[in-house]
Amino acid sequence: MKVTKKHHKHLNNPFPSPSSNPPHIHGTLSTGSSLLSSPRAFPVGSDFLLTWSPDGGGHLSISHSSAPERPIWRTLPGEPFLSAASARTEAEESRGSFVVADGELPSPLLCNHQSIDDITTTTYHDELGIDHTNKTDDFPAATVTISGWLSKNNRRHTAAAAAAKYWLVLDQKNTHQVGFHVRFGELIMSPPLKKKKKKNSSTLSRWNLVCRRWRRRRLTLSSSSSSQRRGLLLLPSSSSSEESIEEEDKKFRELNRVYLTYSSDKEERFYGFGEQFSHMEFKGRRVPILVQEQGIGRGDQPITFAANFVSYRSGGDWSTTYAPSPFYITSRMRSLYLEGHNYSVFDLTKPDRVQIQIHGNSAQGRILNGDSPATLIERYTENIGRPPVLPNWIISGAIVGMQGGTEAVRKVWDQLQDHDVPVSAFWLQARLGWPEEDDNRIATMVELGSGHDTLHWMATTCK
Repeated sequence: MKVTKKHHKHLNNPFPSPSSNPPHIHGTLSTGSSLLSSPRAFPVGSDFLLTWSPDGGGHLSISHSSAPERPIWRTLPGEPFLSAASARTEAEESRGSFVVADGELPSPLLCNHQSIDDITTTTYHDELGIDHTNKTDDFPAATVTISGWLSKNNRRHTAAAAAAKYWLVLDQKNTHQVGFHVRFGELIMSPPLKKKKKKNSSTLSRWNLVCRRWRRRRLTLSSSSSSQRRGLLLLPSSSSSEESIEEEDKKFRELNRVYLTYSSDKEERFYGFGEQFSHMEFKGRRVPILVQEQGIGRGDQPITFAANFVSYRSGGDWSTTYAPSPFYITSRMRSLYLEGHNYSVFDLTKPDRVQIQIHGNSAQGRILNGDSPATLIERYTENIGRPPVLPNWIISGAIVGMQGGTEAVRKVWDQLQDHDVPVSAFWLQARLGWPEEDDNRIATMVELGSGHDTLHWMATTCK
């Protein structure tokens, strides 16, 4: 990953470039085992069942023993549910706001052709680095491993072919959660086939040779002086450029993008993704999961224009948020969340599928079973943790967020009292780096809090 910092000037571009939208990945699915020519079922722990069906090119589904006819996760028939790529991430940061894009590679690498060679029920896969720290003795140690190969399409043989072995491991975490873990083997590269040169007439061959020599001589003469001043050495031969491309390609011999694709439907609605400010439902959108500044305006004009103009990229857009989460609940009572800290993008733009892009060389998460939003949230928080119960006074009145010294807070407090506005707390942010105001804020909070039994003060200190 390449990260650059860009701080604002007095006047800035009011329309900064947005993060690039990753393309939706399509591919093919094949099976390499005769055992997968007929339907099969594989128990995952004691409460989940993985089902394979060869219909329509083959697809997988996961269901819970309490409702075996209702899949909680299902792949698309005849299409890959796992793809991978190797790419360079370029991120630009300015005061906590980010823009993320994929940098170009000399030879882009996308392994979007998946083969399923085997589906087996085994014991712990410690050799694959699977995390079993949360597993208890209440559930069997058996896991289901789906293995095969991911490869790059090379029909025209114009680029290097690539392939890597993969493992998708499913194991039961608790009564209503099944975990998944994706890992890749070593990336195997093969050189491209050389094109056969067409035979030309002798006259045309001589003319092409003269043109190539003339262009090479012109390139050498025009660039030698400027190159010497910059300390560069230009070699017009094609072999040197090929060597530099090969050296650059060596840096990207590891798959660092994971794509998970599975079924949805046109009427399914998606909710969640942490603290989101612009939308409640996200079907038809790409949702990036990246912690950053929320933004001022977030795309609404002319506020966003003005914010970006005076402070670079501070306007934000509809997706920028302080607290996103790779977790969702759907109207079909399906729920999934990712584990780890990698940047991810949930692509919900297609009516019949979900595609998750994870920036990393592996991926893991959990699929939840539940029959209501409250149940799914309860089962989600039993693993990630639950916030403490709020005190009763938190709903007794408004929590006033502001900044300033004692006089500013007193003025607002008096105005609210004059209009009989119930107030339960004042929230003041003491930001390190503003020492001339920090002392006044703390003194104000202590003074007001000690003088009123029903008034509370809340403080946040930020770097």
